[in-house]
Amino acid sequence: MRAFVQQYYQRVIASYWFIPSIMATAAAVLAIVLVEVDARVIQIDSLGDSVFLFATQPDGARAILSAIGGSMIGVAGTVFSVTMAAVVFASGSFGPRLLTNFMNDRGNQVTLGVFVATFVYCMLVLRSVQDGADSGPFGAMFVPNIAVFAAIILAIASIGVLIFFIHHVPSNIHISNVIAGIGSTLTKQIEATFRDPQEAADDPGTREDRLWQIPACFHEGVDEMAASVPYAEVACDRAGYLQVVDRQTLVNAARDADIVVRLNCRTGEFVHPGRVLFHAWPSERVSEETRQKLLSSIATGNERTPSDDLMFLFDELVEIAARALSPGVNDPFTAITCLDWLMAAMATLAGHDGPDPLHDDGEGRLRVIDRSHSFGDYLEMSFGHVRQYAASDMIAGERFLLCLAELVPACRTDAQREAIRFQMESFMAQARPAHSGAALATIDSAGEWLGASLRHPRGRLPPPGPAVQPVAETPADR
Repeated sequence: MRAFVQQYYQRVIASYWFIPSIMATAAAVLAIVLVEVDARVIQIDSLGDSVFLFATQPDGARAILSAIGGSMIGVAGTVFSVTMAAVVFASGSFGPRLLTNFMNDRGNQVTLGVFVATFVYCMLVLRSVQDGADSGPFGAMFVPNIAVFAAIILAIASIGVLIFFIHHVPSNIHISNVIAGIGSTLTKQIEATFRDPQEAADDPGTREDRLWQIPACFHEGVDEMAASVPYAEVACDRAGYLQVVDRQTLVNAARDADIVVRLNCRTGEFVHPGRVLFHAWPSERVSEETRQKLLSSIATGNERTPSDDLMFLFDELVEIAARALSPGVNDPFTAITCLDWLMAAMATLAGHDGPDPLHDDGEGRLRVIDRSHSFGDYLEMSFGHVRQYAASDMIAGERFLLCLAELVPACRTDAQREAIRFQMESFMAQARPAHSGAALATIDSAGEWLGASLRHPRGRLPPPGPAVQPVAETPADR
Protein backbone atom coordinates (compact mmCIF):
# COMPACT_ATOMS: atom_id res chain seq x y z
CA MET A 1 0.00 0.00 0.00
CA ARG A 2 2.85 2.37 0.85
CA ALA A 3 4.35 1.82 -2.60
CA PHE A 4 1.11 2.88 -4.30
CA VAL A 5 0.87 5.96 -2.06
CA GLN A 6 4.42 6.95 -3.00
CA GLN A 7 3.67 6.34 -6.68
CA TYR A 8 0.50 8.43 -6.55
CA TYR A 9 2.35 11.23 -4.76
CA GLN A 10 4.97 11.26 -7.52
CA ARG A 11 2.25 11.46 -10.15
CA VAL A 12 0.49 14.29 -8.33
CA ILE A 13 3.57 16.50 -7.98
CA ALA A 14 4.37 15.95 -11.68
CA SER A 15 0.90 17.07 -12.80
CA TYR A 16 -0.38 20.43 -14.02
CA TRP A 17 -3.67 20.16 -12.14
CA PHE A 18 -2.72 19.72 -8.47
CA ILE A 19 -1.05 23.03 -7.59
CA PRO A 20 -3.48 25.12 -9.72
CA SER A 21 -6.40 23.33 -8.04
CA ILE A 22 -5.02 24.03 -4.57
CA MET A 23 -4.43 27.69 -5.42
CA ALA A 24 -7.91 28.07 -6.96
CA THR A 25 -9.48 26.57 -3.83
CA ALA A 26 -7.47 28.92 -1.62
CA ALA A 27 -8.59 31.87 -3.77
CA ALA A 28 -12.24 30.83 -3.40
CA VAL A 29 -11.86 30.66 0.38
CA LEU A 30 -10.15 34.06 0.42
CA ALA A 31 -12.97 35.59 -1.64
CA ILE A 32 -15.64 34.29 0.75
CA VAL A 33 -13.72 35.44 3.82
CA LEU A 34 -13.05 38.96 2.52
CA VAL A 35 -16.66 39.45 1.38
CA GLU A 36 -17.82 38.42 4.87
CA VAL A 37 -15.28 40.81 6.40
CA ASP A 38 -16.60 43.62 4.19
CA ALA A 39 -20.20 42.87 5.11
CA ARG A 40 -19.98 42.17 8.83
CA VAL A 41 -16.80 43.59 10.32
CA ILE A 42 -15.44 46.55 8.36
CA GLN A 43 -17.41 49.76 8.58
CA ILE A 44 -17.27 51.99 5.52
CA ASP A 45 -16.64 55.15 7.52
CA SER A 46 -13.66 53.69 9.29
CA LEU A 47 -11.68 53.24 6.09
CA GLY A 48 -11.19 56.92 5.36
CA ASP A 49 -11.44 58.64 1.99
CA SER A 50 -8.60 56.89 0.13
CA VAL A 51 -9.46 56.49 -3.54
CA PHE A 52 -7.27 53.36 -3.66
CA LEU A 53 -9.46 51.52 -1.17
CA PHE A 54 -12.83 52.34 -2.66
CA ALA A 55 -14.75 51.50 -5.80
CA THR A 56 -17.58 53.71 -4.59
CA GLN A 57 -20.17 52.55 -7.11
CA PRO A 58 -21.23 49.00 -7.94
CA ASP A 59 -20.60 49.62 -11.66
CA GLY A 60 -16.99 50.58 -10.95
CA ALA A 61 -16.41 47.49 -8.82
CA ARG A 62 -17.95 45.27 -11.48
CA ALA A 63 -15.81 46.86 -14.19
CA ILE A 64 -12.62 46.30 -12.19
CA LEU A 65 -13.45 42.68 -11.33
CA SER A 66 -14.61 41.88 -14.86
CA ALA A 67 -11.47 43.36 -16.42
CA ILE A 68 -9.17 41.47 -14.05
CA GLY A 69 -11.03 38.17 -14.32
CA GLY A 70 -11.36 38.28 -18.11
CA SER A 71 -7.72 39.14 -18.65
CA MET A 72 -6.52 36.46 -16.21
CA ILE A 73 -8.34 33.60 -17.92
CA GLY A 74 -7.04 34.81 -21.28
CA VAL A 75 -3.47 34.95 -19.99
CA ALA A 76 -3.91 31.51 -18.37
CA GLY A 77 -4.79 30.07 -21.78
CA THR A 78 -1.74 31.73 -23.32
CA VAL A 79 0.50 30.43 -20.53
CA PHE A 80 -0.79 26.91 -21.06
CA SER A 81 -0.22 27.14 -24.82
CA VAL A 82 3.32 28.48 -24.41
CA THR A 83 4.11 25.79 -21.85
CA MET A 84 2.91 23.02 -24.13
CA ALA A 85 4.88 24.45 -27.06
CA ALA A 86 8.03 24.58 -24.93
CA VAL A 87 7.50 21.02 -23.71
CA VAL A 88 6.98 19.72 -27.25
CA PHE A 89 10.08 21.56 -28.49
CA ALA A 90 12.26 20.32 -25.64
CA SER A 91 11.11 16.71 -25.82
CA GLY A 92 11.60 16.68 -29.60
CA SER A 93 15.03 18.32 -29.49
CA PHE A 94 16.55 16.78 -26.37
CA GLY A 95 14.63 13.51 -25.96
CA PRO A 96 11.10 12.41 -25.02
CA ARG A 97 12.19 11.27 -21.55
CA LEU A 98 12.85 14.90 -20.63
CA LEU A 99 9.09 15.46 -20.64
CA THR A 100 9.08 14.23 -17.03
CA ASN A 101 11.48 17.00 -16.00
CA PHE A 102 9.30 19.71 -17.54
CA MET A 103 6.15 18.27 -15.98
CA ASN A 104 7.88 18.50 -12.59
CA ASP A 105 8.76 22.17 -13.12
CA ARG A 106 7.27 24.18 -10.24
CA GLY A 107 7.57 27.50 -12.05
CA ASN A 108 5.10 26.51 -14.76
CA GLN A 109 2.68 24.92 -12.28
CA VAL A 110 2.63 27.96 -9.98
CA THR A 111 2.29 30.39 -12.90
CA LEU A 112 -0.77 28.59 -14.21
CA GLY A 113 -2.15 28.38 -10.67
CA VAL A 114 -1.79 32.13 -10.03
CA PHE A 115 -3.82 33.11 -13.09
CA VAL A 116 -6.52 30.51 -12.48
CA ALA A 117 -6.75 31.49 -8.80
CA THR A 118 -7.08 35.20 -9.63
CA PHE A 119 -9.86 34.43 -12.11
CA VAL A 120 -11.78 32.31 -9.58
CA TYR A 121 -11.38 35.00 -6.91
CA CYS A 122 -12.69 37.78 -9.17
CA MET A 123 -15.71 35.75 -10.28
CA LEU A 124 -16.76 34.97 -6.72
CA VAL A 125 -16.31 38.56 -5.52
CA LEU A 126 -18.13 39.88 -8.61
CA ARG A 127 -21.16 37.83 -7.68
CA SER A 128 -21.47 39.63 -4.33
CA VAL A 129 -21.61 43.18 -5.80
CA GLN A 130 -25.16 44.62 -5.59
CA ASP A 131 -26.55 47.92 -6.82
CA GLY A 132 -29.72 49.78 -5.79
CA ALA A 133 -31.98 47.56 -7.90
CA ASP A 134 -30.81 44.38 -6.19
CA SER A 135 -32.15 42.89 -3.02
CA GLY A 136 -29.88 40.78 -0.94
CA PRO A 137 -28.77 39.97 2.57
CA PHE A 138 -26.40 42.96 2.71
CA GLY A 139 -28.89 45.67 1.86
CA ALA A 140 -29.95 47.59 -1.24
CA MET A 141 -26.36 48.38 -2.34
CA PHE A 142 -23.25 46.46 -1.43
CA VAL A 143 -19.69 46.95 -2.70
CA PRO A 144 -17.04 44.70 -1.06
CA ASN A 145 -14.29 47.32 -1.07
CA ILE A 146 -11.66 45.27 0.74
CA ALA A 147 -12.27 42.30 -1.55
CA VAL A 148 -12.02 44.53 -4.65
CA PHE A 149 -8.78 46.03 -3.34
CA ALA A 150 -7.42 42.48 -2.81
CA ALA A 151 -8.34 41.69 -6.43
CA ILE A 152 -6.20 44.62 -7.56
CA ILE A 153 -3.31 43.29 -5.45
CA LEU A 154 -3.74 39.85 -7.03
CA ALA A 155 -3.73 41.43 -10.50
CA ILE A 156 -0.46 43.24 -9.75
CA ALA A 157 1.03 40.00 -8.40
CA SER A 158 -0.11 38.21 -11.56
CA ILE A 159 1.74 40.73 -13.71
CA GLY A 160 4.89 39.97 -11.75
CA VAL A 161 4.35 36.25 -12.24
CA LEU A 162 3.83 36.84 -15.98
CA ILE A 163 7.16 38.66 -16.19
CA PHE A 164 8.79 35.75 -14.36
CA PHE A 165 7.17 33.27 -16.74
CA ILE A 166 8.38 35.12 -19.84
CA HIS A 167 11.94 34.81 -18.48
CA HIS A 168 11.48 31.30 -17.11
CA VAL A 169 10.34 29.51 -20.28
CA PRO A 170 13.26 30.35 -22.61
CA SER A 171 15.68 29.90 -19.72
CA ASN A 172 14.16 26.54 -18.86
CA ILE A 173 14.58 25.11 -22.38
CA HIS A 174 18.14 26.37 -22.82
CA ILE A 175 20.19 23.22 -23.30
CA SER A 176 22.84 24.18 -20.75
CA ASN A 177 20.18 24.75 -18.09
CA VAL A 178 18.40 21.51 -19.01
CA ILE A 179 21.62 19.53 -18.60
CA ALA A 180 22.56 21.40 -15.42
CA GLY A 181 19.15 20.66 -13.92
CA ILE A 182 19.51 16.94 -14.60
CA GLY A 183 23.12 16.89 -13.39
CA SER A 184 22.43 18.76 -10.15
CA THR A 185 19.43 16.52 -9.41
CA LEU A 186 21.59 13.46 -10.03
CA THR A 187 24.33 14.75 -7.72
CA LYS A 188 21.82 15.51 -4.95
CA GLN A 189 20.27 12.06 -5.24
CA ILE A 190 23.70 10.44 -4.99
CA GLU A 191 24.47 12.43 -1.85
CA ALA A 192 21.09 11.51 -0.35
CA THR A 193 21.26 7.81 -1.29
CA PHE A 194 24.92 6.95 -0.78
CA ARG A 195 26.65 6.93 2.57
CA ASP A 196 29.52 9.07 3.72
CA PRO A 197 32.63 6.87 4.18
CA GLN A 198 33.05 8.07 7.75
CA GLU A 199 29.47 7.14 8.56
CA ALA A 200 30.02 3.62 7.24
CA ALA A 201 33.31 3.30 9.15
CA ASP A 202 31.70 4.33 12.45
CA ASP A 203 29.36 1.31 12.48
CA PRO A 204 31.24 -1.74 11.15
CA GLY A 205 29.91 -4.11 13.79
CA THR A 206 26.28 -3.94 12.73
CA ARG A 207 27.12 -4.85 9.15
CA GLU A 208 29.26 -7.77 10.29
CA ASP A 209 26.34 -9.04 12.36
CA ARG A 210 24.16 -9.01 9.25
CA LEU A 211 26.73 -10.60 6.94
CA TRP A 212 26.85 -13.92 8.76
CA GLN A 213 23.07 -14.14 8.63
CA ILE A 214 23.00 -14.31 4.80
CA PRO A 215 21.66 -17.76 3.84
CA ALA A 216 24.15 -20.00 2.06
CA CYS A 217 21.93 -20.17 -1.03
CA PHE A 218 22.26 -16.38 -1.42
CA HIS A 219 26.07 -16.35 -1.34
CA GLU A 220 28.03 -15.43 -4.45
CA GLY A 221 29.13 -18.40 -6.50
CA VAL A 222 26.10 -20.53 -5.75
CA ASP A 223 24.78 -22.20 -8.90
CA GLU A 224 21.59 -20.34 -9.74
CA MET A 225 20.82 -22.82 -12.53
CA ALA A 226 20.46 -25.80 -10.21
CA ALA A 227 17.39 -27.96 -10.76
CA SER A 228 16.11 -27.23 -7.26
CA VAL A 229 16.80 -24.28 -5.02
CA PRO A 230 16.07 -23.94 -1.29
CA TYR A 231 14.25 -20.64 -1.71
CA ALA A 232 10.86 -19.66 -3.09
CA GLU A 233 10.50 -17.49 -6.18
CA VAL A 234 7.91 -14.72 -6.07
CA ALA A 235 6.87 -13.73 -9.59
CA CYS A 236 5.39 -10.44 -10.74
CA ASP A 237 1.65 -10.22 -11.40
CA ARG A 238 1.61 -7.10 -13.59
CA ALA A 239 3.48 -5.44 -16.44
CA GLY A 240 5.19 -2.05 -16.54
CA TYR A 241 8.26 -0.15 -15.45
CA LEU A 242 9.15 -0.58 -11.81
CA GLN A 243 8.70 2.88 -10.28
CA VAL A 244 8.72 2.23 -6.52
CA VAL A 245 10.21 -0.49 -4.33
CA ASP A 246 9.22 0.07 -0.72
CA ARG A 247 11.94 -1.53 1.42
CA GLN A 248 10.07 -0.97 4.66
CA THR A 249 7.09 -2.99 3.44
CA LEU A 250 9.49 -5.74 2.38
CA VAL A 251 11.13 -5.76 5.80
CA ASN A 252 7.76 -5.92 7.56
CA ALA A 253 6.53 -8.76 5.33
CA ALA A 254 9.76 -10.72 5.83
CA ARG A 255 9.62 -10.19 9.59
CA ASP A 256 6.01 -11.37 9.80
CA ALA A 257 6.87 -14.56 7.91
CA ASP A 258 10.32 -14.94 9.54
CA ILE A 259 12.10 -15.18 6.19
CA VAL A 260 14.97 -13.51 4.33
CA VAL A 261 14.10 -11.85 1.01
CA ARG A 262 16.52 -11.12 -1.81
CA LEU A 263 15.52 -8.58 -4.46
CA ASN A 264 15.89 -9.71 -8.04
CA CYS A 265 14.91 -6.35 -9.55
CA ARG A 266 15.71 -2.64 -9.50
CA THR A 267 13.63 0.46 -10.03
CA GLY A 268 13.54 1.42 -13.68
CA GLU A 269 13.47 -2.14 -14.97
CA PHE A 270 10.57 -3.43 -17.05
CA VAL A 271 8.71 -6.25 -15.33
CA HIS A 272 5.99 -8.54 -16.60
CA PRO A 273 3.82 -11.39 -15.28
CA GLY A 274 6.08 -14.34 -14.57
CA ARG A 275 9.24 -12.27 -13.99
CA VAL A 276 10.79 -13.38 -10.70
CA LEU A 277 11.11 -10.31 -8.46
CA PHE A 278 11.97 -11.82 -5.06
CA HIS A 279 13.73 -14.86 -3.70
CA ALA A 280 12.48 -15.85 -0.23
CA TRP A 281 14.24 -18.27 2.14
CA PRO A 282 13.23 -20.69 3.54
CA SER A 283 10.63 -21.60 0.95
CA GLU A 284 8.34 -23.55 3.31
CA ARG A 285 7.44 -20.35 5.19
CA VAL A 286 6.33 -18.48 2.08
CA SER A 287 2.53 -18.59 2.01
CA GLU A 288 0.20 -17.01 -0.52
CA GLU A 289 -0.45 -14.18 1.94
CA THR A 290 3.29 -13.55 2.21
CA ARG A 291 3.58 -13.46 -1.58
CA GLN A 292 0.86 -10.82 -1.78
CA LYS A 293 2.55 -8.74 0.92
CA LEU A 294 5.84 -8.87 -0.97
CA LEU A 295 4.17 -7.88 -4.23
CA SER A 296 2.42 -4.97 -2.48
CA SER A 297 5.85 -3.41 -1.92
CA ILE A 298 6.24 -2.54 -5.61
CA ALA A 299 4.40 -0.14 -7.90
CA THR A 300 4.63 -0.14 -11.68
CA GLY A 301 3.77 2.44 -14.34
CA ASN A 302 4.00 3.18 -18.03
CA GLU A 303 7.25 5.15 -17.81
CA ARG A 304 10.39 5.49 -15.74
CA THR A 305 10.56 8.28 -13.17
CA PRO A 306 13.61 10.03 -11.69
CA SER A 307 12.37 9.98 -8.09
CA ASP A 308 13.65 6.51 -7.14
CA ASP A 309 15.62 5.60 -10.27
CA LEU A 310 19.18 6.91 -10.28
CA MET A 311 19.93 5.33 -13.64
CA PHE A 312 17.10 7.28 -15.27
CA LEU A 313 19.04 10.52 -14.72
CA PHE A 314 22.24 8.96 -16.07
CA ASP A 315 20.31 7.78 -19.13
CA GLU A 316 18.92 11.27 -19.74
CA LEU A 317 22.42 12.77 -19.88
CA VAL A 318 23.61 9.92 -22.09
CA GLU A 319 20.64 10.41 -24.42
CA ILE A 320 21.31 14.14 -24.83
CA ALA A 321 25.00 13.46 -25.52
CA ALA A 322 24.17 10.72 -28.04
CA ARG A 323 21.71 12.98 -29.88
CA ALA A 324 24.24 15.82 -29.94
CA LEU A 325 26.90 13.57 -31.49
CA SER A 326 24.58 12.07 -34.10
CA PRO A 327 25.48 12.90 -37.74
CA GLY A 328 22.28 14.91 -38.19
CA VAL A 329 23.08 17.25 -35.26
CA ASN A 330 26.88 17.16 -34.86
CA ASP A 331 27.04 19.31 -31.73
CA PRO A 332 30.07 18.14 -29.71
CA PHE A 333 29.88 21.03 -27.26
CA THR A 334 26.49 19.92 -25.95
CA ALA A 335 27.99 16.46 -25.52
CA ILE A 336 30.90 18.03 -23.61
CA THR A 337 28.44 19.67 -21.21
CA CYS A 338 26.84 16.26 -20.59
CA LEU A 339 30.27 14.71 -19.99
CA ASP A 340 31.14 17.45 -17.50
CA TRP A 341 28.00 16.75 -15.44
CA LEU A 342 28.54 13.00 -15.68
CA MET A 343 32.04 13.61 -14.34
CA ALA A 344 30.64 15.67 -11.45
CA ALA A 345 28.16 12.92 -10.59
CA MET A 346 30.78 10.16 -10.77
CA ALA A 347 33.21 12.20 -8.65
CA THR A 348 30.50 12.54 -6.00
CA LEU A 349 29.76 8.83 -6.23
CA ALA A 350 33.45 7.95 -5.91
CA GLY A 351 33.60 9.83 -2.62
CA HIS A 352 30.70 7.89 -1.09
CA ASP A 353 30.04 4.30 -0.16
CA GLY A 354 27.09 2.58 -1.79
CA PRO A 355 23.88 2.16 0.19
CA ASP A 356 23.97 -0.88 2.48
CA PRO A 357 22.20 -3.73 0.65
CA LEU A 358 21.48 -5.55 3.92
CA HIS A 359 18.35 -4.44 5.79
CA ASP A 360 17.38 -5.71 9.23
CA ASP A 361 14.11 -5.48 11.13
CA GLY A 362 15.37 -3.18 13.87
CA GLU A 363 16.14 -6.10 16.16
CA GLY A 364 19.33 -7.20 14.40
CA ARG A 365 17.68 -9.89 12.23
CA LEU A 366 18.55 -9.75 8.53
CA ARG A 367 15.37 -9.51 6.45
CA VAL A 368 16.09 -8.01 3.00
CA ILE A 369 19.08 -8.27 0.67
CA ASP A 370 19.05 -5.53 -1.95
CA ARG A 371 20.77 -5.43 -5.32
CA SER A 372 23.57 -2.92 -5.60
CA HIS A 373 25.80 -1.43 -8.30
CA SER A 374 29.55 -0.92 -8.04
CA PHE A 375 31.44 2.20 -9.10
CA GLY A 376 32.45 0.37 -12.27
CA ASP A 377 28.82 -0.40 -13.08
CA TYR A 378 27.83 3.25 -12.82
CA LEU A 379 30.90 4.29 -14.84
CA GLU A 380 29.93 1.86 -17.61
CA MET A 381 26.30 3.05 -17.61
CA SER A 382 27.41 6.68 -17.91
CA PHE A 383 30.75 7.10 -19.69
CA GLY A 384 30.62 3.61 -21.17
CA HIS A 385 27.32 4.30 -22.90
CA VAL A 386 28.67 7.56 -24.37
CA ARG A 387 31.93 5.93 -25.42
CA GLN A 388 30.93 4.75 -28.89
CA TYR A 389 29.58 8.20 -29.81
CA ALA A 390 32.50 10.21 -28.39
CA ALA A 391 35.08 7.89 -30.00
CA SER A 392 34.12 9.10 -33.47
CA ASP A 393 34.45 12.83 -32.64
CA MET A 394 37.81 14.43 -31.83
CA ILE A 395 36.44 17.26 -29.66
CA ALA A 396 34.10 15.09 -27.60
CA GLY A 397 36.66 12.28 -27.49
CA GLU A 398 39.35 14.50 -26.04
CA ARG A 399 36.97 15.76 -23.38
CA PHE A 400 35.88 12.19 -22.64
CA LEU A 401 39.44 11.27 -21.69
CA LEU A 402 40.07 14.50 -19.78
CA CYS A 403 36.93 13.95 -17.70
CA LEU A 404 38.14 10.47 -16.82
CA ALA A 405 41.51 11.97 -15.87
CA GLU A 406 39.82 14.44 -13.54
CA LEU A 407 37.96 11.54 -11.93
CA VAL A 408 41.17 9.77 -10.93
CA PRO A 409 42.03 12.03 -7.94
CA ALA A 410 38.52 11.46 -6.56
CA CYS A 411 38.93 7.67 -6.52
CA ARG A 412 39.48 6.06 -3.13
CA THR A 413 40.15 2.45 -4.13
CA ASP A 414 42.17 0.51 -6.68
CA ALA A 415 38.94 -0.99 -8.04
CA GLN A 416 37.68 2.48 -8.95
CA ARG A 417 40.93 3.33 -10.73
CA GLU A 418 40.85 0.01 -12.59
CA ALA A 419 37.31 0.82 -13.77
CA ILE A 420 38.62 4.09 -15.21
CA ARG A 421 41.54 2.27 -16.83
CA PHE A 422 39.10 -0.14 -18.49
CA GLN A 423 37.09 2.78 -19.88
CA MET A 424 40.28 4.39 -21.22
CA GLU A 425 41.46 1.21 -22.94
CA SER A 426 38.02 0.51 -24.40
CA PHE A 427 37.75 4.08 -25.66
CA MET A 428 41.20 4.08 -27.28
CA ALA A 429 40.43 0.78 -29.00
CA GLN A 430 37.40 2.40 -30.63
CA ALA A 431 38.89 5.86 -31.26
CA ARG A 432 42.20 4.92 -32.94
CA PRO A 433 40.63 3.29 -36.03
CA ALA A 434 38.26 6.27 -36.40
CA HIS A 435 40.95 9.01 -36.49
CA SER A 436 44.22 9.82 -38.17
CA GLY A 437 46.72 12.62 -38.38
CA ALA A 438 46.28 15.56 -36.03
CA ALA A 439 42.94 14.26 -34.71
CA LEU A 440 44.58 11.01 -33.62
CA ALA A 441 47.45 12.96 -32.03
CA THR A 442 44.95 14.94 -29.98
CA ILE A 443 43.25 11.76 -28.77
CA ASP A 444 46.58 10.09 -27.99
CA SER A 445 47.80 13.14 -26.07
CA ALA A 446 44.69 13.16 -23.88
CA GLY A 447 45.06 9.41 -23.39
CA GLU A 448 48.68 9.85 -22.27
CA TRP A 449 47.61 12.48 -19.77
CA LEU A 450 44.98 10.11 -18.36
CA GLY A 451 47.48 7.26 -18.30
CA ALA A 452 50.02 9.39 -16.41
CA SER A 453 47.39 10.18 -13.78
CA LEU A 454 46.54 6.50 -13.40
CA ARG A 455 50.23 5.63 -13.01
CA HIS A 456 50.74 8.24 -10.30
CA PRO A 457 50.81 6.59 -6.84
CA ARG A 458 48.23 9.07 -5.55
CA GLY A 459 46.35 9.65 -8.79
CA ARG A 460 47.55 13.22 -9.20
CA LEU A 461 46.99 15.04 -12.50
CA PRO A 462 50.30 15.78 -14.27
CA PRO A 463 50.81 19.52 -14.89
CA PRO A 464 50.39 21.11 -17.34
CA GLY A 465 47.38 19.97 -19.38
CA PRO A 466 47.74 17.79 -22.46
CA ALA A 467 49.46 19.39 -25.36
CA VAL A 468 48.89 18.26 -28.95
CA GLN A 469 52.15 17.21 -30.51
CA PRO A 470 52.78 18.11 -34.16
CA VAL A 471 52.25 15.24 -36.52
CA ALA A 472 54.87 14.41 -39.09
CA GLU A 473 53.72 14.91 -42.63
CA THR A 474 53.09 11.70 -44.49
CA PRO A 475 53.26 11.17 -48.26
CA ALA A 476 49.49 10.88 -48.30
CA ASP A 477 49.19 14.39 -46.85
CA ARG A 478 51.37 15.98 -49.56
